[in-house]
Amino acid sequence: MYKFVIVTDSDRASGFRLAGAEVFEAKDAAEAGTIIPPLLKRDEIGIVGMNEEYMLALDPKLMDRIEKLHRPLVIPIPSRTKEVDRRTYIERLLKKAIGYNIVLKR
Repeated sequence: MYKFVIVTDSDRASGFRLAGAEVFEAKDAAEAGTIIPPLLKRDEIGIVGMNEEYMLALDPKLMDRIEKLHRPLVIPIPSRTKEVDRRTYIERLLKKAIGYNIVLKR
């Protein structure tokens, strides 16, 4: 059975630990970029979830490597930013999950 690991900031780390995931904390996208390469070499890891903003800031060469891998699967974890209201955030999560844009009424 493969492990699910998370690369996230310290604010979100506790919640993922409570859910039973192995968590690697990164204070910024640059640090996350140094954490990812060793994880890609670990045979027991099946999925690596990381903050969406960290993933968007990864080096293009590293992203190309990630996209060519069969395992582990590296997935972004959407985060709610201060600029995005709760409704927009939930709509974005729904679109990623089901592939359709659902507009929530106020």
